Amino acid sequence: MTAKNQMALLGKFAIVAVAMLGPMHLLCGGAAQAQSAPFYKDKTIRIVVGFTAGGLYDQYARILANHMPKYIPGNPNIIVQNMPGAGSLTATNYVHSIAKPDGLTLGMPGSGLYLDQMLGRKEATFDVTKMVWLGSVDQRDLMLYMKADAPWKSIEDILKASEAPKCGATGTSDLTTIMVNILEETLGLKFNNVRGYPGGVEIDLAIEKGEIHCRGTGITTHYAREPYFTWHKNGFDRHIVQTGAKKDSRLSDAPPTLNELMDKKKTPALSRNVARVMLTSATLGRPMIGTPGIPADRVKVLRDAYMKAFNDPEVVQEAKKRRLSLETLPGTEVEAQIREVMDQPKEVIDRVKKLSE
Repeated sequence: MTAKNQMALLGKFAIVAVAMLGPMHLLCGGAAQAQSAPFYKDKTIRIVVGFTAGGLYDQYARILANHMPKYIPGNPNIIVQNMPGAGSLTATNYVHSIAKPDGLTLGMPGSGLYLDQMLGRKEATFDVTKMVWLGSVDQRDLMLYMKADAPWKSIEDILKASEAPKCGATGTSDLTTIMVNILEETLGLKFNNVRGYPGGVEIDLAIEKGEIHCRGTGITTHYAREPYFTWHKNGFDRHIVQTGAKKDSRLSDAPPTLNELMDKKKTPALSRNVARVMLTSATLGRPMIGTPGIPADRVKVLRDAYMKAFNDPEVVQEAKKRRLSLETLPGTEVEAQIREVMDQPKEVIDRVKKLSE
């Protein structure tokens, strides 16, 4: 074979090789592009809120829906769905046991859901130690408020009364139930706790109508929305007691703190421990959960986006205008608190159960 023929043959081989490599290059490039595409691209995340629209759980969920997407690779759409029922047990059970563990269904349940599990409620089909905890916002102290024209003006009045005040609650682990149970355990007070309201908005309406007299709630909630702005202007409600180490300056009538009252009464250690377990609900704030089994990389993405969203300058300004607290806990800390509170001596758990009967 002449040199000229050899060169021609090599040229043909080169053309064939390039032709074969072309499709392979396209295939490899397509595979690399598919691998690098974020999971959440063109996806929709749903936040299931365990309470009715208009309350603070709902407000925080909608803030996250508006601002979390920019911090999630793929910039997914986020929508909010209200699923009230049984003090947020309906929503919690749904997220825990029915939703797929793909990171596309998240929940905002009541922070006292660990108590439902501790109490052994048959409606609580979840395990809080297996849930994915993404973060929490609005850690707060609690308070009990009373309609101003009700006959009970102070803790002493309630203690001496022949008729118990009637308070409104959503379920066995909401803040009203927690407050009245703590006050019974530590101070010996008695309340008529009416459960079954779908949300805080409905409880406040029942107080305005005179159906009930009182409610337990977070202090931040009580200074963040209507009807409280109007109530405070008109002297509609009275603040009876607050939790926390020191008095909150927003409470102009300066109700006593639970710690002061327990010291005065010399409340025993067991009752104080029971109160501490129940008040974990307040320090947990308003948590966001995910279905057990979400892949670890997606959990990290969601936890990071959660914290970044609440530090977003636009969110900070929005929260300031709406008087919303942005005190947050990362998901790892919420998870640690849950594990700690669920690991209690039998005597403490038995007493918590007794109070909730």
